[in-house]
Amino acid sequence: MDDHRSPSGPRPRPRLGKALLFAVPALFLWLLDLVSSQPDGSWLPLLSGPLAVAVLLVRGGPGIEANAAIAAFASGGLTLGLALGRVQVGSWGLLESFALLALLTVTTRTARLPAGYVLCALLALAVAAAPVRTGFQSEAETFAFILTVAAGGALALGGYLRALDGRRALAVTATQEEERRRIARDLHDFVAHHVTGIVVQAQAARAVRETSPEQLEPLLAGIEQAGTETLESMRRLVHVLRAEPGAATRPADLLTELAALVAAHGDAATLEVTAQVRAAALAPEVETSVHRVVQEALTNVTRHAPGADDVRVRVSVASGRLVVEITNGPSPQGRGKDRTPPGGRGGLGLIGLRERVAALGGDLAAGPLPDGGWRLRATLPAS
Repeated sequence: MDDHRSPSGPRPRPRLGKALLFAVPALFLWLLDLVSSQPDGSWLPLLSGPLAVAVLLVRGGPGIEANAAIAAFASGGLTLGLALGRVQVGSWGLLESFALLALLTVTTRTARLPAGYVLCALLALAVAAAPVRTGFQSEAETFAFILTVAAGGALALGGYLRALDGRRALAVTATQEEERRRIARDLHDFVAHHVTGIVVQAQAARAVRETSPEQLEPLLAGIEQAGTETLESMRRLVHVLRAEPGAATRPADLLTELAALVAAHGDAATLEVTAQVRAAALAPEVETSVHRVVQEALTNVTRHAPGADDVRVRVSVASGRLVVEITNGPSPQGRGKDRTPPGGRGGLGLIGLRERVAALGGDLAAGPLPDGGWRLRATLPAS
């Protein structure tokens, strides 16, 4: 995020925790490979394991499909070469199998189809065949069976995560489309209002053109202004229209509605509106978006930080832009709960707001505060 939108203070680093969660078992398995290779001193599992981890963790390049193909052919080729050469090792590579199972899960989740089917089959075969490196014996068959079951589990987990991703993508798309329809309905109502004003003033001009020609000038100026506003709203409407227009949802009066929203939240909430905002002539669609942003933010404070103190809603003008900022302090349940994003983890609350704000040429950002609270900030056109 840009500096003017990002909350100050250190940001949480979940990637560090994930890296440690992966590194600890990886190091343990590598040590097991080291111990298992001592009788014959084989260095193959000590090298193949870290190489498999490197392929798993590599970013960029041709993508997960290439990584999966390299890992599957390298592991399978190594197993085939040892079997044909009748070379036995003390350990087939526990770390390598661990990395390949993780890569199998990622491939199942993200690989493009139909190439993903082939790559998953090759990876699963490479994992299940790895114990053959220790020799064709009953223990190798037992470990091969265990790894086959583990490969099936990795495929199931990857498939489940892929399904979740698909449902998430559909939900995001549906939320964006619904927000576009709401914006279109709002703008349709505003355009109809402007056109009605033009018609009324044109009728008045015809009525007074003979008796009071001096009144024509202000009427024509009003028609011109209403026409300009109509064209502006129509321009926005063309950009976001996705469905037939319906009922409008514009609040009757922005400041009155904001005061009612803040008052309904309780004594801990305060509203601050600067003099510049009170004097500004905001576009109707901007007023509606401000109302929606404040409403959504206060709803999420209640949902994800119940009992939070120092809830502040501030509407101001900065650098020619309307700034809407909602902040809250930590809730009595603790800071960890307050860092839940608005809408819940994985929720869609912010997606609709971003869609609405972006459609008007603004931007929206949200993030935790150093004291454990939360801040949501939206910038919109001020005129």
